[in-house]
Formats: sequence, structure tokens, C-alpha cells
Amino acid sequence: MSSLRIPVTAQDHSTGPEVAKVVLVEYGDYQCPYCGAAYPVVKELLAEHGNQIRFIFRNFPLADVHAEAVDAAFVAEFAGEHGKYWEAHDLLFENQGRLGRTLYEEICTTLGLSLVELRTAAESRQYLARIQADEEGGIRSGVNGTPTFFLNGQRLDGGTAELPSAISAALGHDR
Repeated sequence: MSSLRIPVTAQDHSTGPEVAKVVLVEYGDYQCPYCGAAYPVVKELLAEHGNQIRFIFRNFPLADVHAEAVDAAFVAEFAGEHGKYWEAHDLLFENQGRLGRTLYEEICTTLGLSLVELRTAAESRQYLARIQADEEGGIRSGVNGTPTFFLNGQRLDGGTAELPSAISAALGHDR
């Protein structure tokens, strides 16, 4: 079993309390259909367990097979710089079948973000280093596909199907 090599820091996109009993890290790709299927499962687990889970999403775009993966991650990072990361994250997954420039512009408009600033950031490749750092951290942690989850620093090899029982066990609940 692999362990998380890059510790969770304040620079990570996270939701939930820093002192949560369970820390769940996902390396994901906004265009990956398996990540899309995992999204509502994670959302439900976060709603069910409230403040007992801290969730971190890290970019792991599989650009060789998903042409929009990097651009989608870029939009999420842009939104994050403006305090709207999770809103963009959710909209990207909820509209996964529409990834592309039109959707990215709609997301920015919906979130009140400047399209001019987005284009300027895209032209300068402003967030590419962050996306690549997430990806390199995933590789160092043994990530070779998406989604890959780490629960309290240990890789879950059973994927999304294992999440509910693994989180319940980590919280000390019987399922």
C-alpha cells in the first residue's frame, strides 16, 4: 500500500476542519469519467459525516487521454485564487460532459469572475506550475490513474467503492 508523500498543507484546496479525524485526499481529473462517478459519492460522504472529514482535491490531469483536463484544472485554480474554488470544482464535475471554453466562460460568469482576467492568466500559463506540482506529488505517491484516494495518508486501492466503509472504519463507525 502506497502512502501520501506530499503532506497536506495550507496551500491545498480543502474543505472541512484542519483537525478532522479523517483526511481524504483525491488526485483527480475533471474530464475523467471515473472521477465524475466518484464526485457524488464524495459529496454524499462529506454531507453525511460533516465536520469529521477534511477533503483535499489535487489535480492529476491525464492530458494524453483527456484533452480538456488541464484547461478544466486551470479554471478551478483561477476560481480558487478568487475564493471560488469549490464552486468551480462542483460546476466542472456537474457539467463534465460540456467541458470546453463555453462552459469555462459560463462558470466564470456565474461566479462573478472576470473573463479578461481568465484569458490573461491562460495566456501567461499562470497556474500551470501548480497543476504540475500536484501531478508530480501524485506520481511520487504512486498515483497512476484517477481517481486515486488517500485516507489518513494511506492509499485506498479499492477506489470509490471502498470509500464509504473505509471512512466509517476510520471514524470508528460500523457500517
